[in-house]
Amino acid sequence: MAVPVILVVDDEALLRMLAADHFADAGFEVLEAANGALALAMLAERPDIGAVMTDVQMPGEPDGFALARHVRELCPGCAIVVVSGRAAPGPGNMARDARYLSKPYCGAEVVRIVENLLAA
Repeated sequence: MAVPVILVVDDEALLRMLAADHFADAGFEVLEAANGALALAMLAERPDIGAVMTDVQMPGEPDGFALARHVRELCPGCAIVVVSGRAAPGPGNMARDARYLSKPYCGAEVVRIVENLLAA
C-alpha cells in the first residue's frame, strides 16, 4: 500500500511543523508550504499529493479558502481540511467536500479526519 502524501500549508512555521509531525507520526509523507502560491507550485510538481491541510489567513494570494477551491479543481479526489483560528467559512468559501476545523485543534482529530476523507 502506498504511503499517503499530505501537503500542510501554514505561514506560521511552528504550527506547520507541529501539524507535519502529527501526520508523519501517523505514517504520512509530509510536504510543507508557507503560503498558497508555494502550495500550488508543489501541487503542480507532485501529482501524488492526496491530501491538503491549509490555514485560511496567509500572506499573499491565494488565501486558504481559495487554495482549497484550486486544489479541488486540480485534484478532485484530494482530501482537503481548512483550519483557522479567526475566519469561519462563509457561503461559497469552502471547496466541495472539504472539512473545516477551528484552531486550536487536536492533532489526532485532524489526522483521523484526513484518513476518513482518504478512505471515502
